[in-house]
Amino acid sequence: MGQNTRGIKVWAALAAVYVVWGSTYLGIMLTIETIPPMLSGGLRFVSAALILGAVLAVRRGRRTFRMTRRQFFGAGLVGLLLLTAGNGMVAIAEQHISSGLAALLVASVPLWLVVFRMAVRDRPHLLTLSGVLIGFCGVAGLSLAGGASSSTVGIVIILGGALSWSVGSFLSGRIPMPEDPFVASTVEMAVGGGGLLLIGTAFGERMDLAAVSGGSWLALAYLVLVGSLIGFTSYIWLLGNAPISLVSTYAYVNPVVAVLLGVVVLSERVTPQMIAAGFVIVVGVALVVSTERNGRRPDTETPAGEAHGGPPEKAAPQKRSPVDGSLSEVTPS
Repeated sequence: MGQNTRGIKVWAALAAVYVVWGSTYLGIMLTIETIPPMLSGGLRFVSAALILGAVLAVRRGRRTFRMTRRQFFGAGLVGLLLLTAGNGMVAIAEQHISSGLAALLVASVPLWLVVFRMAVRDRPHLLTLSGVLIGFCGVAGLSLAGGASSSTVGIVIILGGALSWSVGSFLSGRIPMPEDPFVASTVEMAVGGGGLLLIGTAFGERMDLAAVSGGSWLALAYLVLVGSLIGFTSYIWLLGNAPISLVSTYAYVNPVVAVLLGVVVLSERVTPQMIAAGFVIVVGVALVVSTERNGRRPDTETPAGEAHGGPPEKAAPQKRSPVDGSLSEVTPS
């Protein structure tokens, strides 16, 4: 009975990660209809950081936020790369391209991570390299199928965001970071969100409260409470209670969910070229993720609690990238 209950919890959490992270592209599209993109992102992440920080302080006390200056600056740098640049560019790009196209292009992040590994002379498996080549062929196909100049601008911006996200993910396991992943995420969201607010204001973004629609407010609340908190905590729980081989499947399910939601809710147009190129990207990412997870040491496939000889809830959850094993932020959009 206990195993059945745990299995249900695992699949419920996995379904949350699949749907929630896939739906954040739709949430961003609805939010930026009447709220400037950088300011909306700043409000989202600062609010999420305040909520998560308050919960941690109440449950664990203020001592949980003790960290060195280097750890704080490390988490702050990752927050700027992932959220200020990465998510900020996603929001700006969605002013020019559909949410589905944005999600498909962001799916290239695991491919970039392999490229960075090669740059530091970490030689990936041949199948991993094959997956990277296949995936980038799909990215090229989507880029060439952009058509209009506005789409080209959006595609360039979204690829820049994916690249920044990849750099932040790659560095996060190689620079000093807070040991507790929840604390690290709180700092990342606070600094990254603050960066978005500053840059948005500097570039002339202004928020006219009277002009903000109810739909945009609801979408922003969804991104804060569901996208940045429920999705995050579900992912962290999964890393401590399910094999990484199962958890990492989100990398190629999210873009499919995003495309479907864009079509159903926003009536976004999906061309045969998008479907074909998107399929190629998903195949490439699936090949990379599956090859990398199969090459892991046996202990990485063991739930965290069992690996540390104690119950799962007492094991320190680790945010490991399904591609390179580095600690990374887990809300890609």
